[in-house]
Amino acid sequence: MSDQHPATAPHFPLDVVIVNYRTGPLVVGCLASLAAERGRGASLRAIVVDNASQDGSAAIIEAAILREGWDWARLIPSPVNGGFGAGCNLGIAHALDRESDARAVWLLNPDTRVMPGAAAQLAGFLHAHPAAGIAGTALLLGDGTPWPHAFRFPTVLGELERALRWAPASRLLSRHSTLRTMGAEAARADWVSGASMAVRREVLEQGLRFDEGYFLYYEETDFCRAARKRGWETWYVPQAVVLHIAGQSTGVTGADAARRRVPRYWFDSRARYFRKNHGRGYALAADLAWICGHAFHLGKQALRRAPRSDPPRLLSDFLRHSLLVSGRA
Repeated sequence: MSDQHPATAPHFPLDVVIVNYRTGPLVVGCLASLAAERGRGASLRAIVVDNASQDGSAAIIEAAILREGWDWARLIPSPVNGGFGAGCNLGIAHALDRESDARAVWLLNPDTRVMPGAAAQLAGFLHAHPAAGIAGTALLLGDGTPWPHAFRFPTVLGELERALRWAPASRLLSRHSTLRTMGAEAARADWVSGASMAVRREVLEQGLRFDEGYFLYYEETDFCRAARKRGWETWYVPQAVVLHIAGQSTGVTGADAARRRVPRYWFDSRARYFRKNHGRGYALAADLAWICGHAFHLGKQALRRAPRSDPPRLLSDFLRHSLLVSGRA
């Protein structure tokens, strides 16, 4: 994971879109890392969308932009918090409408820091691979531990494997596991983390946008699936590295997530993904697979007298929001 520019770095400008919701200081840190990339020669500009934070974070960001002289960054207020996808769509609209020669829009979570050379690596890869409509970077956890993963599209068997958390089953169902451990070379994937995901301009000019029916989670999965249907490839690019302080912007995947109940929007997004892309019957099968797998996991943990590691009331919350109980169309 080199911090050097590619030997023949092309002119491939990037517009960065960051969606903020009450994470002002984190956004300022992310912008500072982008400023360092510009100092290394990267051609990029930034659009920060404030999703109606109403906590003063928009003022913090705007003050930092003025104080640091970051004339390449701008803050766009949204009158409502429509979720991650809606915020991204607003930022994308400004990226395409402004006088910009950007060849791709790089979506970054506010709780990220771009590592040295990442922008040049990402731009160089997209320039060299014209069929790549989407490119995700390697991620580091907050403590610097590598998180070298991309994903397969969720399936019934993938939901079973994820819920079981049992090594023999994971080996048997390895080809269906949603989470993929990636290698040191760039490789195609079904979808990549929306924490750091670049989308080629041509994909967006074809009209592809995030489905705003997702408030948070599964929107990037759905987006990558829609891009594939249009003939575009999604790639994981490990040479570009971004630090991700996971969960700071969502509260679902952070270090203390197990102490909080999973919010309703996660269940709603998961249900929407399966119903939209596979139909109601398949969504019901996916629910049953997860419920059976999780029940097995709980029994296994009880026999081992292992401490609880899941969020509170996970099974009961899942049941309540599943098609088995809710009967949502």
